[in-house]
Amino acid sequence: MKNIIYSLFTLLLFSTILSAEAKLKKIVISGPFASSSHPILHMIETNALSDIAEEVEFKIWKNPDELRAMTIRGNVDFVAVPTNTAAILYNKGVDIKLINVSVWGILGMISRDDSLKTLKDFKGKKIAVPFRADMPDIVFKQLLKKEGLDPQKDFDLVYVANPMDAMQMLIMRRIDHALLAEPAISIALRKTKSFPVSLVAPDLFRSVDLQKEWGNIFGTNGDIPEAGIAVMGHIKDEHVIKRFQEEYEKSIEWYKTNPEKAAALVVKTFDMLQEDGVKDSISHVRLKSINAAQAKKDLEFFFNVLKEEDPKSIGGKLPDDTFYYGF
Repeated sequence: MKNIIYSLFTLLLFSTILSAEAKLKKIVISGPFASSSHPILHMIETNALSDIAEEVEFKIWKNPDELRAMTIRGNVDFVAVPTNTAAILYNKGVDIKLINVSVWGILGMISRDDSLKTLKDFKGKKIAVPFRADMPDIVFKQLLKKEGLDPQKDFDLVYVANPMDAMQMLIMRRIDHALLAEPAISIALRKTKSFPVSLVAPDLFRSVDLQKEWGNIFGTNGDIPEAGIAVMGHIKDEHVIKRFQEEYEKSIEWYKTNPEKAAALVVKTFDMLQEDGVKDSISHVRLKSINAAQAKKDLEFFFNVLKEEDPKSIGGKLPDDTFYYGF
């Protein structure tokens, strides 16, 4: 009996030591200020990954070029990323896999004119568009074309570096219409209702939801697989990836059901954002974590639409099956 107890104790001690040795010293996660990153901040705040890493660090990327440079250098482990950018990196030989799609709707039009209800209503208008030749721009152009409009001839598109720049142009009355992503839409709406900005900038209005337009045109529920989480190839431990996914899903649910606390947490890291605007944005984002393998059909449909506009937007071709973690 003593031998059995001793053996069990030894086995438990060995398992504990092995587990401690297997724990990573540090996990580095990168993402933009957009909604896909927000659940990650909750994971870090609650030490949700403490069983697999001694430390978890978040690094912000501010534009697609910065993201690409960061992943090519390989100094991140997980990254919140537009799905087409993940495809570009993969097709260029970067060792990266998409593990989930979490953002299924984040794009919309914002305008000073509350009578503009469809994309056709914007014909002839000057519109600020962030990230030229990247996902928001490409989705927008494809929707316009599917509705019989010419993006170059029928609109005056003003390209800016990022959504925050477009938001500032709206607030400062340098432009009247913009394509934006949440939470920039909700923040812009909040800012123009605040004193003294309200004296300078007339009210802005939430206009066309690009996801609803997508659903109408393509006969779907409007979900667009716009962004998700990717893992870099040097992370080989499937348990680490599984635990990341589990905690990310939990944090998404917390984020959606606790908008006030979530907004307060987000602005602690992203101080360029506005708390009330972030809180408002949560109800306007289609946020759910779907495994990349399960989302493959939706992703390939989306990638084909992007490819039709510009093959370079997905790296020239559809990524093969190994791009989808777990497929």
